[in-house]
Amino acid sequence: MTDEQLPVAVIGAGPVGLVTALGLARYGVETIVLEEDDRLSLDTKAGTVLTRTLEVLHRYGALDEVLRASLRIDEIGDLDRATNTARASVLTGALTEDTRFPFVINIPQHELEPVLKGALERLAPGALRLSHRLTAFTQEDDHVVLTVETPGGTKTIKAQYVLACDGGRSQVREQLGITVQGTTLPERYSLVDLKADLDVADARDYPYLAYFGDPSEWMILVRQPHCWRFLFPLAPGREEPTREQLADKARRFIGEVGELEILGSNVYTVHHRVADRWRDGRIFLMGDAAHLITPMWALGLNTGVLDASNLPWRIAWVLRGWAQPSLLDAYEQEQGPVAIQGSGEMAEAARAYMDGRAGDVAAMGQDNWGNAFTRALLGVSLDVDGSGDWSMVKRGSAPTAVRAGDRAPDLPLFGDAGQAHLHDLAADGFLALHFTDVRRRPQIAPDDRPGLRRVAVSRWDAPHDSGLRERALFDPAERVKRRFGVPDDTLVLLRPDAHVAAIVPFDPAAGEDLAGALYDRITGSEQRRELAWPTATS
Repeated sequence: MTDEQLPVAVIGAGPVGLVTALGLARYGVETIVLEEDDRLSLDTKAGTVLTRTLEVLHRYGALDEVLRASLRIDEIGDLDRATNTARASVLTGALTEDTRFPFVINIPQHELEPVLKGALERLAPGALRLSHRLTAFTQEDDHVVLTVETPGGTKTIKAQYVLACDGGRSQVREQLGITVQGTTLPERYSLVDLKADLDVADARDYPYLAYFGDPSEWMILVRQPHCWRFLFPLAPGREEPTREQLADKARRFIGEVGELEILGSNVYTVHHRVADRWRDGRIFLMGDAAHLITPMWALGLNTGVLDASNLPWRIAWVLRGWAQPSLLDAYEQEQGPVAIQGSGEMAEAARAYMDGRAGDVAAMGQDNWGNAFTRALLGVSLDVDGSGDWSMVKRGSAPTAVRAGDRAPDLPLFGDAGQAHLHDLAADGFLALHFTDVRRRPQIAPDDRPGLRRVAVSRWDAPHDSGLRERALFDPAERVKRRFGVPDDTLVLLRPDAHVAAIVPFDPAAGEDLAGALYDRITGSEQRRELAWPTATS
């Protein structure tokens, strides 16, 4: 970024706002986060963070702190409410060929937010500004002018872009006149945190994330780092339960225990509503401001983090001059279907399953690997080329071949500097993987575009006299190639968010820079480039 550039303003310091700011700071974009309250939220809210979110936090440099504050889980339990007996659990350990983090974590939102705040303060000191309430804004051709109420009075702030992460009642969305469409469920959800010893004194051996399904009364049990959490539906019109009623409800599920203390509770309305557009000029809607998703299967917060994974690198590429502003258009194109259709389908499948209703539960995946991959949000495949081809569900008992739009598996390769994982190799820019035989001296174009790196990937380590030593990655036993499911001489182009931009065949002897041509198409480059390039002499 240049010193003359204005910051990008993030409105709202909930989890999605903080993760978005971390992403912008990670890519060197100056950012400010405007939060109207004088402190972070203390409400009892979301509590499970899925694997895909862990990968995003890792890319943004905040995962270590989050893991230290959380409880890791490799089993998502499924129990029959009537008999209190276990059915088939989802075992995330099956994901070891897909991710470095084959687990999900439990951490209450009011404990997660301070951790994210600390990570942001380390990466971008002073970016978070509490007691800063946005009251008005106007858009100019090249910036947005914000009017902000602060403890020191009214201030005017100029920003390159505005990212509205200000929740389901988004004032930014309202001022833009953007409407939301969808439904509100007739029942509400009750969430309660309680203190009980279900590990020793009254051992129950429940999985630390367990779903108790029943047509008349279902419940989700979550083991948080310092307590247990229950989530269950309230019938339409029913009043908010008292503490005594909450305690009785818990005992109906877990039985009598020696001591049970209600620590806190919250009752909230459940929506599936999506904004009819997510962008107005230089202003973007993200998270609950763009889509209100049911908390079933932890889809709410984690779907919002998918937005925070998609948009920051695009803004960075535009501000660096590496891409045309048209690169920003694909944000809604890719994330919209995920929120509007994908999460809705998954949520409805979850409700049908928990209620014991007949219905289509295909969105739950199939077999343990498919279930784990889908439930961890690793199965989100984006519409990267505008064809309308996207999905959130993977099925099967074993990993399937990777397609364009999929999130790339995060496996290790070996280069001159030692072992490196795919997601780390792609985190700072596009990565072109040429799966080929380095013994045959394949022609790999030089790295002549900022934001694009080209490498050869081979089961043969590049000889020191090949001219490829510094641009080749060793793939023992072709583990990575086999996981991608691609044939010899295939080019796989990865984006900074680890989604696959393209998979195409290439001729290693032809001297054509297919990676550069694909990159130019994605970034909207107007420069004319020759595909053929001179062959280096050894």
